[in-house]
Amino acid sequence: MNRSITYIVLISVLAILTSFESYGQKTDTIVHVNGNILTGDFKKLNYGVVTWKMDGMGTISLEEPKISTIISSKIFEIKMESGRIYFGSFEAAEKEREVNLVLVNENILVKIEDIVEVYPIKKSFKTRLSGNFNLGANYSKGSNVATLQFSGNLDYRKRNSEFGLTWDTNDTYQGDTLSASKSDITLAWQRTLKKGWYADVSIGASQNLQLGTDLRWSLNLAGIKDLTYNEWNRLYAAVGVNLSREIPFGEGPTQDDVAGLIQVKWKVYKLWSPKVWVDADIVYLPYLTDDRYRFTFNMNPKVSIFSDNFKIGINVYYTYDSMPQTTDASNDDYGLNLQFTYSLN
Repeated sequence: MNRSITYIVLISVLAILTSFESYGQKTDTIVHVNGNILTGDFKKLNYGVVTWKMDGMGTISLEEPKISTIISSKIFEIKMESGRIYFGSFEAAEKEREVNLVLVNENILVKIEDIVEVYPIKKSFKTRLSGNFNLGANYSKGSNVATLQFSGNLDYRKRNSEFGLTWDTNDTYQGDTLSASKSDITLAWQRTLKKGWYADVSIGASQNLQLGTDLRWSLNLAGIKDLTYNEWNRLYAAVGVNLSREIPFGEGPTQDDVAGLIQVKWKVYKLWSPKVWVDADIVYLPYLTDDRYRFTFNMNPKVSIFSDNFKIGINVYYTYDSMPQTTDASNDDYGLNLQFTYSLN
């Protein structure tokens, strides 16, 4: 009996067993390319990695190229490399590295490598929540300078939409004195549209004493387009408008401005050992109400330690303001921190 016939027999038996299990334990099933059968709870798939919970082993990660097929009666939000989004469950296909998407009115056969995101549609608040928590620090005895950095994000997914909270604080101390502070917090809502487009609305607050900004409130309205999205990377761009109210550090008038918004983000995951994650983004804000522009760059490469939930890396940032609000403020600010990351869900 050749390999393909053996595979078809195996899938047929699994389909029968899963139909009975769906009335009891309601387990999901993944068939590994080496023939092993994994049963558990399908948590999500993104950037080529399946997050999978198994009894006795806890939560594990499985690379997408190692998956032969998937069986689950749950309802998932499934995004394809083409940008098309489906809502349905999984049935095994007759060929390896393929799966049937069971939709309301039809079944669609797709290649597993063409799937870039899978999220279960669940009612529980906790199961819809995911995020990262990052902690970094640097210290120089010679200069008696210490830097503390805390950042992270929490994402809450609903059908066709997502809420995201991100924050980033960098405080520099000279002895016991706070000599510089950079803080940002943003709450965003993103709505999935068609053909890889998203609508994005976000509000944020920031402070950068190095650039003379005591507090800046901002509202961003943007459209986002996926340029590249596959099992190992996502490159996307945003274009929109930025409305801001800025309070300078020390004495000075509050200023209201309107600016254009151009942003490019790149997220990478590579199946090396150790596993590597890289997040990078560039934001350019040309002001429409003043002869001014601002530019920011962030990059955060990480490698896994212990498990995919624990990572170590560096955080690099650079910020430039062509016209700070105070005369004694610097035009730019930059930093580098060693960072530890814990991922939730």
